Amino acid sequence: MSSADEYHALRHGAGIIDVTRSRARLLLTGADRRNYLQGLLTNDIVALTAGTGCYAAYLTAQGRMIADMRVFELGDALLVDLEASVGASVRGKWEMFIFSEDVRVEDWSESMAQFGVLGPRAGELLSGILADADATSAALATRLDSMPLHANASFTFETTPVILLRGDDAGVPGFDVVVPASAAVALETRLLGPGGVSVSAAAVDICRVEAGRPRFGVDMTADTIPLEAGIEDRAISLTKGCYVGQEVIIRVLHRGHGRVARRLVGLALPGSHAVPERGATVRAAEREVGAITSAVQSPALGHAIALAYVHRDFTAPGTALTVDGKAATVSALPFV
Repeated sequence: MSSADEYHALRHGAGIIDVTRSRARLLLTGADRRNYLQGLLTNDIVALTAGTGCYAAYLTAQGRMIADMRVFELGDALLVDLEASVGASVRGKWEMFIFSEDVRVEDWSESMAQFGVLGPRAGELLSGILADADATSAALATRLDSMPLHANASFTFETTPVILLRGDDAGVPGFDVVVPASAAVALETRLLGPGGVSVSAAAVDICRVEAGRPRFGVDMTADTIPLEAGIEDRAISLTKGCYVGQEVIIRVLHRGHGRVARRLVGLALPGSHAVPERGATVRAAEREVGAITSAVQSPALGHAIALAYVHRDFTAPGTALTVDGKAATVSALPFV
């Protein structure tokens, strides 16, 4: 399968990717699970009801990121989806802070598999594979297509229970299917039948960068404040109670009027500009003003694009900069 075919599937069909090893899955049970995470995460976890979810960040007391994650209320538990690189450490921190609360943290990273089904025909593909006693295949496809962002629902695959998570973090609409590891091979075989196209992480990354979505461990690290990455509208509730790192966030927003030293921006790299390496220096004339975090060749735009942190004085769309000595222009996000 060519990279062009993979990209086409993500933009016009249904791309399938196994993210079992790249994502971690934590399950929180107990009556205090939402109240417990409410004091740790940046978004309003208490407000979640069965079938809903949200995007959130977990911060240090200094407002730096430990992780970003999606949190889904299943009705009797919270399912947390986050980068595999930080899954074990986050679980350890959360367990360490449990005292008298009725909360248990279970690691589902080994026992459960996870597949991304991404693209505009993802719902149609899944409707022919998953079962719902109350809906025909056509009705189920309509229901899936209308699921709001971060919604979740339970279905069966053959006789196996699965959890479906709605999302767009890959830059295209789609779902994650969480299934017991024992059924992973059978599910993947069905997903890659008629209508499903296996896609690589590189192809998904193109769509992610085109959408301007930062990824933790790549565009966001332990040195990042959420406001620098531009995720505050999605990840931070301004009406909830206290959480770790809130004082720093509120101080920047209210006293500093949201001004941070650097911000993540899009860079258009037109013409014959080669895709720059991560870490490549961004300059304004001779002044070093930032660095590349992600860069891809965009099929939709026909040239290279990148995400980069640049000094706050150079973040306005249309600002002329250079990367590797070649012209670059700050672009509004998303690119596509």
